[in-house]
Amino acid sequence: MSGSDRALLSSIVSQIEDLTKRVTALAESYGSTPDSAIASEMFAAERALVTARRALERASRFMGA
Repeated sequence: MSGSDRALLSSIVSQIEDLTKRVTALAESYGSTPDSAIASEMFAAERALVTARRALERASRFMGA
Protein backbone atom coordinates (compact mmCIF):
# COMPACT_ATOMS: atom_id res chain seq x y z
CA MET A 1 0.00 0.00 0.00
CA SER A 2 1.13 3.49 -0.67
CA GLY A 3 2.19 6.07 1.87
CA SER A 4 -0.65 8.28 0.70
CA ASP A 5 -3.16 5.57 1.65
CA ARG A 6 -1.68 5.38 5.13
CA ALA A 7 -1.72 9.17 5.40
CA LEU A 8 -5.36 9.26 4.34
CA LEU A 9 -6.24 6.57 6.87
CA SER A 10 -4.39 8.47 9.58
CA SER A 11 -6.37 11.60 8.74
CA ILE A 12 -9.65 9.69 8.90
CA VAL A 13 -8.69 8.21 12.29
CA SER A 14 -7.93 11.71 13.58
CA GLN A 15 -11.31 12.94 12.38
CA ILE A 16 -13.06 10.04 14.07
CA GLU A 17 -11.21 10.80 17.31
CA ASP A 18 -12.40 14.41 17.11
CA LEU A 19 -15.98 13.33 16.40
CA THR A 20 -15.86 10.89 19.29
CA LYS A 21 -14.82 13.64 21.69
CA ARG A 22 -17.57 15.92 20.42
CA VAL A 23 -20.26 13.23 20.66
CA THR A 24 -19.09 12.29 24.16
CA ALA A 25 -19.26 15.89 25.36
CA LEU A 26 -22.73 16.31 23.92
CA ALA A 27 -23.91 13.01 25.41
CA GLU A 28 -22.60 13.98 28.82
CA SER A 29 -24.53 17.22 28.65
CA TYR A 30 -27.75 15.22 28.28
CA GLY A 31 -26.87 12.58 30.87
CA SER A 32 -28.41 14.34 33.86
CA THR A 33 -31.48 15.69 32.09
CA PRO A 34 -34.91 14.20 31.49
CA ASP A 35 -33.63 13.50 27.97
CA SER A 36 -31.38 10.67 29.12
CA ALA A 37 -32.60 8.56 26.18
CA ILE A 38 -30.77 11.03 23.95
CA ALA A 39 -27.60 10.55 25.98
CA SER A 40 -28.00 6.80 25.74
CA GLU A 41 -28.17 6.92 21.95
CA MET A 42 -25.22 9.30 21.78
CA PHE A 43 -23.13 6.99 23.96
CA ALA A 44 -24.07 4.16 21.59
CA ALA A 45 -22.80 6.30 18.72
CA GLU A 46 -19.63 6.99 20.70
CA ARG A 47 -19.02 3.25 21.09
CA ALA A 48 -19.55 2.74 17.36
CA LEU A 49 -17.03 5.48 16.59
CA VAL A 50 -14.49 3.91 18.95
CA THR A 51 -15.02 0.55 17.24
CA ALA A 52 -14.57 2.16 13.82
CA ARG A 53 -11.36 3.87 14.94
CA ARG A 54 -9.94 0.60 16.21
CA ALA A 55 -10.79 -1.17 12.97
CA LEU A 56 -9.11 1.55 10.93
CA GLU A 57 -6.04 1.44 13.15
CA ARG A 58 -5.82 -2.33 12.58
CA ALA A 59 -6.14 -1.79 8.85
CA SER A 60 -3.35 0.77 9.03
CA ARG A 61 -1.09 -1.73 10.79
CA PHE A 62 -1.82 -4.28 8.05
CA MET A 63 -0.81 -1.69 5.46
CA GLY A 64 2.50 -1.23 7.20
CA ALA A 65 3.20 -4.98 7.32
